[in-house]
Amino acid sequence: MTIYTVINLVLFSGLLSLLYQASKRESWSLSRRVLLGLLGGIGFGLLLEAFYASNPIVLDETLQWTNILGSSYVALLRMIIMPLILITMIAAVLKVDEIKSLGKIGGTVVSVLIMTTVISGLIGVSIAVLFNLNAGDLVSGARELARAEVLETRRDSGPDISVLATLTNLVPSNIFSDLAGSRPLAIIGVVIFGLLFGIASALVAAEKPEHADGIRHFVDATQSIIMRLVKIIISLTPYGVLALMTRVIVTTDGEAIINLISFVVASYIAIAIMFVVHSLFIALLGGNIVSYFRKVWPVLTFAFVTRSSAATIPLTIRAQIDELKIPAPIANIAASFGATIGQNGCAGIYPAMLAAMVAPTMGVEIDFGFIVSLLLIVAIGSFGIAGVGGGATNAALVVLPALGFPVTIAALLISIEPLIDMARTALNVNGSITTGVITHRLLGDKTQSEEDMPLGAS
Repeated sequence: MTIYTVINLVLFSGLLSLLYQASKRESWSLSRRVLLGLLGGIGFGLLLEAFYASNPIVLDETLQWTNILGSSYVALLRMIIMPLILITMIAAVLKVDEIKSLGKIGGTVVSVLIMTTVISGLIGVSIAVLFNLNAGDLVSGARELARAEVLETRRDSGPDISVLATLTNLVPSNIFSDLAGSRPLAIIGVVIFGLLFGIASALVAAEKPEHADGIRHFVDATQSIIMRLVKIIISLTPYGVLALMTRVIVTTDGEAIINLISFVVASYIAIAIMFVVHSLFIALLGGNIVSYFRKVWPVLTFAFVTRSSAATIPLTIRAQIDELKIPAPIANIAASFGATIGQNGCAGIYPAMLAAMVAPTMGVEIDFGFIVSLLLIVAIGSFGIAGVGGGATNAALVVLPALGFPVTIAALLISIEPLIDMARTALNVNGSITTGVITHRLLGDKTQSEEDMPLGAS
């Protein structure tokens, strides 16, 4: 380890100490501390770039150490995802007055997710046309061409990600395998098992009253322990964001951003517009937009720096139940489904923009018929890629071939993919939370008994 690396780590430790001191002050809420961690990561990353841009050894050594914190935090969240989903789904079912309410919740959640994804697809194609983006203007280097070959092979020999295949594989054949996350649809599998286990528990409690109290006490105690563990892990968010943002700044390809600046700007404008759409839905249903974003800020920040909707699930559930006072059944289903179905950024905006960029090079006119066909495919594809890693790329592999377009364009954007994917992931997560808010407003409090409020709600 070089002396410069030691100096960098001392500075990084100082930033961690600053965050720790802020956590001791009651006036510094989690949102403010997350913002402090975000700004600290940006500043520290820019400092490393300014002093060691010509010394990659020092940069690599520094990131190897700072990444320990960032990677460990993400691992902790991933560790708690499956236990959290399982126990909260069981508890949610036991808190629902009528089992048939679960069907209303699930149907409403999926409908809202697909609806917002179609809207995001329309925004994506509109922005691409407005900015006159064209796939023919992209320059392909050796790295991009190699990536294109990989994508072509992946499309031809990869797993079946069609809608029928997804529906067929929703029900888990081995719950222990799904709890270990061994397949793309593992999260949905655990949700389904949790629902079935909760229904069975409720039926047993009704059929054998002598077991009712024991079942409820066990589930409540287990949920309390899991939620307490989630709270402990979430308290570490500012430190994780500091480390993760440092890595983002240092590893971002500035030259690639400049070369593809039009696509980057267009993508962020489309994503911003979709955030506005989410806000309008919340406002029309009587919500306070400023209060909403203040409460979900830590969740969106974490999603932004990690680029992982799945890893954000514990924060998404916690924000809905504790901050937004959404009933547990709705919060759990919206967070779980939203991480794997109808992602507004990855499955809506991104493939729609790519299709609009490729269409002129294929001699296809972007007219009303093309847009309707594209949005239909986007809606179907957003469900077909449920749970598959690399959501945006997989969405492109579904949408582009369905239109008869090549997938090469997805490879040409590889250099700026991480930068745009951060905002896309934040939009995906906000879409999940917005879906929870909309579902709660539409269904009211009928999904929850007054004496059985979810943990943290009031």
